[in-house]
Amino acid sequence: MRLISLSLCLFLLLAPLAHAAGFRITVLGARGGLLDGNLSAYLVRPENDPNGILCDAGTVLNGIQTADQAGAFSDLRLPLNTPDSRSGFILHDVIRAYLISHAHLDHVAGLVLVSPDDAQKPIYALPSVHAILNENLFGSPVWINMTDRGNEPRLGKYHDVDLAVGTPVSVPQTALQITAWPLSHGGMESTAFLIGSGRDAMLYLGDTGADSVEHSTRLHALWQAVAPLVRARRLRGIIIECSYDNARPEKLLFGHLTPRLLLEELNDLQHTAHASLRGLPVLVAHIKPSLKTGDNPEKTIAEELNAGNTQGVRFTVAEQSMSLLWK
Repeated sequence: MRLISLSLCLFLLLAPLAHAAGFRITVLGARGGLLDGNLSAYLVRPENDPNGILCDAGTVLNGIQTADQAGAFSDLRLPLNTPDSRSGFILHDVIRAYLISHAHLDHVAGLVLVSPDDAQKPIYALPSVHAILNENLFGSPVWINMTDRGNEPRLGKYHDVDLAVGTPVSVPQTALQITAWPLSHGGMESTAFLIGSGRDAMLYLGDTGADSVEHSTRLHALWQAVAPLVRARRLRGIIIECSYDNARPEKLLFGHLTPRLLLEELNDLQHTAHASLRGLPVLVAHIKPSLKTGDNPEKTIAEELNAGNTQGVRFTVAEQSMSLLWK
């Protein structure tokens, strides 16, 4: 892991761009279940660049349309010669690739549904994630195979790209680089993606349990890898889940975080980096909606996070159509 971390940091810190480049994040889907038009999907673009990547794809077209109506894409201008609507242009030309953390439906349903009318583009994932998608989704009785791998007939619209842990990869037609690390998610392998833009970086984490609950060291290994970026003040923000409030028993977390566990993990990151996290933006994702009268999980989780926020990070609860600039 030390060698992987060193190679990664050299890749980012010695990037050829002369200046720092921020990140524009648009939330196409924020929740962790139930709300089928508002499931995990985060569009990441470099500042002042229309070309980006979609981190998970639980909701795609509805998220694009809702965000566009809210003005989240006011910086985008359609080419004069495009036959596409604004939604079509964003789907076909702005989203240049998909990063899929794991194959649960609330992270891939939108991708499946838009696939017949999407443009050709790559899907980046760990090999274990591609294997599940190819065996149980694309090319199965559930959906036609839109990829270039797996069962015939293969339509080849999506090019499956396997990621090697800790190895940076440049995303064609974008100014972004991605590096993957595995996460533990209740017995399933999930993924954290480090996204580089110039000399700066941000983290997107798919679903993950805490190391203490998962009996794992995967989050600690991730913190070790990104610690040099924290020390250099080049980690511009983190998107990380917090599915339940602190009242949820650990035996019923099913590979997810609570505010207490998220704060413990951020504390581990701070100690591992030997550097302050004060002011670091943390976008809180994947909150599970409640069907109980009077429950407000977003409010409860935000209060619990802020009450224990000794690190001084800037917590923001993700909401659909939200647009953020991290720089």
